[in-house]
Amino acid sequence: MEYTGSQYIGEFVDGRMEGEAEYILPTETKYVGEMKDGMFHGQGTLYFPSGSRFDGIWEKGLVVKGTYTFSDGLLYDAKNWHYCDSYDRRFYTEICYGLKPAGISQLTNMDPPRKIPPGYYDCGDGFYNPITRIVKDYRNRFLRNADDDEHEWIIRTCRKGWDETMGHKPKLFQRLEGSGKPRKLNSVNCKLNC
Repeated sequence: MEYTGSQYIGEFVDGRMEGEAEYILPTETKYVGEMKDGMFHGQGTLYFPSGSRFDGIWEKGLVVKGTYTFSDGLLYDAKNWHYCDSYDRRFYTEICYGLKPAGISQLTNMDPPRKIPPGYYDCGDGFYNPITRIVKDYRNRFLRNADDDEHEWIIRTCRKGWDETMGHKPKLFQRLEGSGKPRKLNSVNCKLNC
């Protein structure tokens, strides 16, 4: 454990981790369950720092079956997964508590959304710096270096910590017939004259 930075709380049999135990990884992911011959074996749960969890049955260190539950209580279903897809674009909190009134957008499942530092992206498990290509968790601890594929995905799909102008939007003007003077259009003019 001293070499990996992990912590083990449990029994040993013949010098190997075995029995009911708690195994804490350096990332603060925690396994609570059965161990055999130094491996996850039997029923056990992985608790992730984000608050999500994976309950599973393990055999010689490999998961045989299990269920993943997000930190907000949403249970992942591999066969009938319709969360935020083309079938139903609502967030889980909107499914549980209803939609917001017209004109008020909900940008993430967390409402209000997490404030993203300027120059960073929110990639779901932490903030991403596109210059250093490092993802740190929401408590500013290192998670991983992003490879080219993840970098492109984050840039293309994740929320930014800054506003961007999307290009020049010229004011709409209409010339009054005969006067030659420009007049700014409003919704009434547009309905009557457009």
